[in-house]
Amino acid sequence: MKRPLGVILAGGQATRMGGGDKAFLPLGKGCLIDHVIERISRQVPELALNANGDPSRFDDFGLEVLPDSIEGFAGPLAGVLAGLDWAAACGADAIVTVAADTPFFPPDLVDRLLAAAESECSEIALAATPHPERKLIRHPTFGLWPVALRDDLRAALMAGLRKVVIWTDKHGAAAAVFDDTATDPFFNVNTPDDLAKAQAMLAKGKI
Repeated sequence: MKRPLGVILAGGQATRMGGGDKAFLPLGKGCLIDHVIERISRQVPELALNANGDPSRFDDFGLEVLPDSIEGFAGPLAGVLAGLDWAAACGADAIVTVAADTPFFPPDLVDRLLAAAESECSEIALAATPHPERKLIRHPTFGLWPVALRDDLRAALMAGLRKVVIWTDKHGAAAAVFDDTATDPFFNVNTPDDLAKAQAMLAKGKI
């Protein structure tokens, strides 16, 4: 498989932050998306951004902006589909997606998703972390997705599917388990308190 392309999913509605783009919330010397771009761009040969609305608001980042092709707010799978269509036009085999509100995800995310997919003979791999009360917590916005399944995904979305794991379970998705970090590598910013926690983590170097 060729090295997968990267897609940042920035289509969330940010209702718990009062609406708007969480990607632009201040964090350290920049904003949330600055940290996401820096972390994922080192792991992929090309990078794009999935977002709806006026794409010019992202001009400063120099990334192609990919709107959903499914009408209405169809959730992260619509962003995955937009990324897969873009990757197909680029001649790529797969994409890796990351969330725009999760600034401290692992610097080896792509390699470990690829390794999990290979070891479990699966075309899809999702990031996961251990949980004391159940086997794993899957993080479905952090995944490896094959271009070959984009028409299957499009049909599922058009039929009304919205829950990521229903579709990934159908295709036997592998799990890339991240259990070797002191803090949650998939901590995401949903509330003002979360943003304050992210600022503190960054200041203390706990990322």
